[in-house]
Amino acid sequence: MKSRKLIGAAIFGGAVAGVAALGGLFNPGRGSTRDWYAELEKPTFNPPDAVFAPVWTMLYMLIAVSGYRIWSSPASAERTRALALWATQLTFNGAWSPLFFGAKKPALALGDIALMLAAIATYTAAARKVDKPAAWLMSPYLAWVAFATLLNAEIVRLNE
Repeated sequence: MKSRKLIGAAIFGGAVAGVAALGGLFNPGRGSTRDWYAELEKPTFNPPDAVFAPVWTMLYMLIAVSGYRIWSSPASAERTRALALWATQLTFNGAWSPLFFGAKKPALALGDIALMLAAIATYTAAARKVDKPAAWLMSPYLAWVAFATLLNAEIVRLNE
């Protein structure tokens, strides 16, 4: 039983750490991306760059714990659906930084983040049926990605 818990923690922690590492490869402080991002017109509510790393560190921990809690719940069709949605939202999350910063395509990233937001909301609703604390753990993430979607949309609008 203890080894199953460790394997689960490694799976969920590893998946989230992988997405975080991928995002770290594509950030506004690296190489030519730094100049490109600095030249973008941004809305007045754009947070300072230093805010993003600590916020995402906390959010990634919550995402991993939420997924782990669902995985640890008794097997059911609802659990299977929630786990699939957890993986879906994480996949969209992993795609955003390479699209926005790597490809320098804010409009394409906007489509991705809109799908991510929908996937997070759908996962949260599905998780609520399996483990209410797992659903609540997603609340800060859902709020942050809603804000990030608005921020991304404004960057697209201001730089058309």
